[in-house]
Formats: sequence, structure tokens, C-alpha cells
Amino acid sequence: MQPDIQAKQRTTLEKNKGWQVWWQLMRPHTLTASFVPVTLGTVLAFEVFNRVHIGLFLAMLIASILIQAATNMFNEYYDYKRGLDNEESVGIGGTIVRDGVHPKVIMRLALLFIGISILLGIYICVNSSWWIALVGVISILVGYLYTGGPLPISSTPLGEIMSGLFMGINIILISYFIQTGTITTTAILVSIPTTILIGVINLSNNIRDVKGDKEFGRKTLPVLLGRDNALKIMAASFFISYIWIIGLIIFNHLTPWLLIVLLSIPKAYKAVKGFMGKTEPIEMMPAMKATAQTNTFFGFLLSIGFIISFIF
Repeated sequence: MQPDIQAKQRTTLEKNKGWQVWWQLMRPHTLTASFVPVTLGTVLAFEVFNRVHIGLFLAMLIASILIQAATNMFNEYYDYKRGLDNEESVGIGGTIVRDGVHPKVIMRLALLFIGISILLGIYICVNSSWWIALVGVISILVGYLYTGGPLPISSTPLGEIMSGLFMGINIILISYFIQTGTITTTAILVSIPTTILIGVINLSNNIRDVKGDKEFGRKTLPVLLGRDNALKIMAASFFISYIWIIGLIIFNHLTPWLLIVLLSIPKAYKAVKGFMGKTEPIEMMPAMKATAQTNTFFGFLLSIGFIISFIF
């Protein structure tokens, strides 16, 4: 039986271009949750000092992307080990069962990414503060425990919160701190909506997988609250994110140029609309893509709003 499985895996792998398999393994749509916060935090720092340490920016950007990619690979590895992925799984997960990539290869690649991110972290610490090392270690640990360990975070109602906190406000404030040496109230407040939207990316994934998660006994937010309530939370999260920016402009006297984020509303609407009335995972893939795009557009438009205010 085992030789038949391996032969089938090799045949499947031959049908795919090598680079596509590895690119999909990194789950590129989730990587926006890495570079958007780094960019925003750096832009906020530029507003304070009118300069940016390019080396620190690039090191932080690459390290964040590598940690996110490694987290995705841990997810791939442990979903396979727990039997959550099969050849009928929808989405870009399931590289092991569909594309014939050996589980140990994925784990080793994840650890390699973590190793490189640690080296980049040392560079960041040398040029900023060694307190960053503590935060970095905690972030890497959370990335592993998200799907690894005896009680994976991804199988609890805390998945959205933890992904939002560690890939949102955490990265934004680190990116800001390594450039300025301090943390401000404004930086914290500006990071809130991006943190929410990163959590929504995770929520969209759990909404899609709610049926399968129930079968495997996972206690994600959509499983506990129900699919319809989870969708209401998604819509409310989008609404709060936009209202938050408007509130910062009115009450914290931030530049009105930040209203440019409203241009991303059609993507948010498409994301929510795309989940309505859909029951099959494959039908929800466009909605998931729109959710990730909303986070990307929102974060970059927010950064552009600050940049325009610098110029004018």
C-alpha cells in the first residue's frame, strides 16, 4: 500500500510546477499580514523622525515574512499529522497529501526560515534594543503553538485574537520602536484597525472550514458561535475598522488624508457578500481572497495617507 501512495504522490507532484508547489506552501495570501504591518509601523516612524533606517526596515520585513511562512508550514505539517488535510481539501493547504511533499521536508524548511529570522532578529537587536529578542522569541513560540503542541491555538476561539495581536499590533509597534526607540499612543491607536483586519483573515478561513472543523472537534469561533454569527462579526469588524480611522481623524486630529482607506470598502463588501448563501468551501474561496485583499489595501492606503500628509 505504501509504495502505491508514494507513486501517487510522485505522479501528482509531476503535474505541478515545482515553484508553484513551494509558493503555495507559503500561503502567499496570508503574507500580507506580515509586510503590511511592517510598512505601516515604519511609515509612522518616519512621521516622527523624517528618516528611516533601511537596514532595520528590510530585516524586519524579511523576518516577519519568514515567521509567517514558517507558521503556515507548521500548520501544513500538523494538519497532516492530525488528519485534517486530504486530497479533497479546498484551498492552498494540503501540499503533503496533494503534491507529494514529504512532511519532514516541510518541517525542516519551516525551521530553516525560523533560523534565518533569528539571525535577522540579532541584527535588529544589535541596532536597536535587546528587548526585541524577548518579543521575537514569544512571537516565534506563538507561531509554532498556533498549530503545534497539545492544544493548538488554531483549534480554540482564540485563533483570531492571537493572529491579530501578534501579526498586527505586535509587528507594527516593533517596526515603529526599532526606528524611533519609543512607543507612542498614536502608534498604538493607528495599529488597532489593521490588527482587527488581520484577525478577520483568520476568521474567514475558519468560516470556510466550519463544517470540517466541527467533524474534527475543533472549537473555533465560527464553530462555537455559528456560521451566521461569525459572518456578522466579520461585517462588524470591517465596520469598526473604518469608523476607527474616522474617529482618529476627528478626535486625535490625524490627517484627513487617512480617509483614503475608504477606497478599500468595496473589497470588504465583496468579502462579506461572498460568504452569504455559500455552503461549499470552494464557493467561498473568492470571498477569502477579497478578505485578504481588504487587509492589504487598507494597510497600504493608510500608509499612503500618512505619506501624502508628509508631502503636503
